[in-house]
Amino acid sequence: MKIVAIVGTNASFSYNRLLLNYMREHFSGQADIEVCEIRDIPMFNENVPDTDPDSVNYLSRAISNADGVVIGCPEHNHSVPSALKSVLEWLSYRQHPLNGKPVMIVGASYHPQGSSRAQIHLRQILDAPGVGARVLPGNEFLLGNVKQAFDGEGRLADQATVAFLEQCFADFADFVKSSQSASTSMIKGDSTMSLTDSTHWDATYDVIVLGFGGAGATAARFAADAGAKVLLVDSAPEGHEGGNTRVSGQLVCSTDDEDAMRVHYHGQTAPMDLDDDIVNTYVEGMANMKQYFREYLGVEPVSSKQLFKKLMPDHELGMWPEYPELPGGETIDMLLVHEGFFDGALWKILHQKVAERHEKIDVWYRSPARHLIRADGRTIAGAQIERDHVLRNIRALNGVVLATGGFENNVRKVQDFLGAPRLVPVGGLYNKGDGIDLAIEAGADLWHMTNYESLGLQHGLTFAVPEGERGPLLMFGYEALAEGSLLTVGDDGSRYFAEDVANRHGHIYDHGLWRVPPAHAHPHLVFDQAKYDELAQGPHPEVLERVVKADSLDGLAKLIGARPEVLAKTVERFNLFTEQGEDYEFHRNPATMRAFDDGPYYAIAMLQVMLNTQGGPRRNSRAEIVDPQGQPIPHLYGAGELGGVCAGQYQGGQNVAECLIFGKIAGQNAAVPKPQPVAQGGQAVAAPAGSGQVFSTFKSDIGGRLDVPLGPNQYLGRSNAGMGAEMVVRLTVDDAGAIRDIEIVSQSETGQIAGEALKKLPEEMIARNTYDVDAVSGASVSSRALKDAVKDALSQVPARQQ
Repeated sequence: MKIVAIVGTNASFSYNRLLLNYMREHFSGQADIEVCEIRDIPMFNENVPDTDPDSVNYLSRAISNADGVVIGCPEHNHSVPSALKSVLEWLSYRQHPLNGKPVMIVGASYHPQGSSRAQIHLRQILDAPGVGARVLPGNEFLLGNVKQAFDGEGRLADQATVAFLEQCFADFADFVKSSQSASTSMIKGDSTMSLTDSTHWDATYDVIVLGFGGAGATAARFAADAGAKVLLVDSAPEGHEGGNTRVSGQLVCSTDDEDAMRVHYHGQTAPMDLDDDIVNTYVEGMANMKQYFREYLGVEPVSSKQLFKKLMPDHELGMWPEYPELPGGETIDMLLVHEGFFDGALWKILHQKVAERHEKIDVWYRSPARHLIRADGRTIAGAQIERDHVLRNIRALNGVVLATGGFENNVRKVQDFLGAPRLVPVGGLYNKGDGIDLAIEAGADLWHMTNYESLGLQHGLTFAVPEGERGPLLMFGYEALAEGSLLTVGDDGSRYFAEDVANRHGHIYDHGLWRVPPAHAHPHLVFDQAKYDELAQGPHPEVLERVVKADSLDGLAKLIGARPEVLAKTVERFNLFTEQGEDYEFHRNPATMRAFDDGPYYAIAMLQVMLNTQGGPRRNSRAEIVDPQGQPIPHLYGAGELGGVCAGQYQGGQNVAECLIFGKIAGQNAAVPKPQPVAQGGQAVAAPAGSGQVFSTFKSDIGGRLDVPLGPNQYLGRSNAGMGAEMVVRLTVDDAGAIRDIEIVSQSETGQIAGEALKKLPEEMIARNTYDVDAVSGASVSSRALKDAVKDALSQVPARQQ
């Protein structure tokens, strides 16, 4: 049982912290308790940009991944501390991780009554709309006279108090289990959720698509084109949907030779044995991808191979194909919708195709699916979806499509399935493996659970970032971090791969195959003064802001948590290999090696990148999710990286291709009219797509435009050129048309650099009285969106038309 324990104060010393730390140790045999601080969380302010502070995001994710929450609540002025109240406001404004979550309250106070009055207020707050926690009734643990309550080792001294705490915690453990059982019973066909004459449906659609990324958008679009009324839901807020497709390179794998690609793909997936039907369907889709672009996306495909040759003629084509050793790869290309990478262009087309069908597709943001609803013990009849913090039973007459993406942001699943202590996501932050839980509840078989892809520096590294943050994608321009007197060491201080390895989405050669190496908890780049000086003069001198320095290797090892004797031996062997002109350990090109000097020495903390996972429910060539016997689960379909077809060695662009290929198949097959499960004794009948049985009283979140009030000399500008939803600015000018103020009233760009750009650029535009200012490095797409929005507003100013 995983429990998050929140210290309800930002004080440097707290008896409530002491109590929670005691509980962590005392109940370690019953639960894994993580004590979380709130000291770094700023006071709540609803006027901050759309992205919550990283400290809030971390706590929210920890709560979401936990089975229950314990709050240690002090009492200030007969109520809860302001810091705790502020945190709960953060956790009920944009994010709602406490909704439905079992919570236990404990409290310590200097006074005899403990924190009784604060706990009463806290229960009221936790019960408020938007918070919606399930608070353990009774069992009030009130630790009074707290100065005398602990011994010198931080343990509760009174055994009667310990016994009462143990009873309260046992009741809480039962409360957590009963909450889980209640949720699970909904999926197991018991009387509460079985399809009977008395079943209450809050809405009915032909098709429900869970997940608004590339695969989900495609499935919804093609289901609607087949005549279905579709509900498309996503757990992310508006503007942050899109999953990994939104932030990907926008490359789609294709081939001009289907037979050669089939041979190549079998080589990629070896030694795994994939069903021929699904491989043939997938390869045929890639062979027809150019026509797909023209017919379904409305664009002429651009060859990235040719574009790359034009833009970077001096670079080798390392990704066309990624595995030239495998036959058939010479036919591979990756298509773009225009001459641009990593700009969300493909995603915007997929999103637009959904928006154009708003009469047939309803969209719900911030609406995670909690459970699938089964009828007759097997057929999927609908889904239980959280809408406005209320669980709603939504019926799907003909099919449910699981397209919720992977589990990149679920630490527990990463550790359980991938065996990695921690991986840094560089894609969407809302992929938490929800679809895997739903599939398991439905009785699905799983496949490819240990497969994931990486991307970045060397084989697939990035700079270490706090947990819960997206890492920077280090690709072009960082070649200097893979050559010279520089090496990469793992946790003990030894090398574990050749630093000049070709980037194959994290895979390196391993006795006949290419695999992602085991992730280390704290790998580091290690280099000497000569390399430091070289980097200081290079294209990215800012990397040196991350270094730690020591005069000796022994001192450096202590700084980075490595074993001093191992690090010293590693550098000694590296220097020997350099002198001999051969890396006998990992076969790095000796031309890229330079011996280390005598110090000082430097290190930069790194972590392995998580681009995307591939594991999830097994599907067949019709995109039907199957059980362990290979039989389709009626009315359940899958698409995208959730249970992806890709396995073994990965070729860039294949996951996005899979989203388009199997998203189309899943949407079309889910829309086909099917016999309806009915109450026992009834007769199953087919429900035509778009039939009169479809109903919903809920408002869709797509299709409207933001209405912004305007005063004198104010103009509205809009742009869809960013990574997120439409950016809207309110421009204020003086009577002569000079810019006096730029207010960003709506935007959903992501990342710290984008946030800095949206703060910096308006100031420059006002100072220079023009939209035409330099983009911020690292945030060129967001910069362009803001510039286009301001340009749009300026075009409406009469004084500037003269």
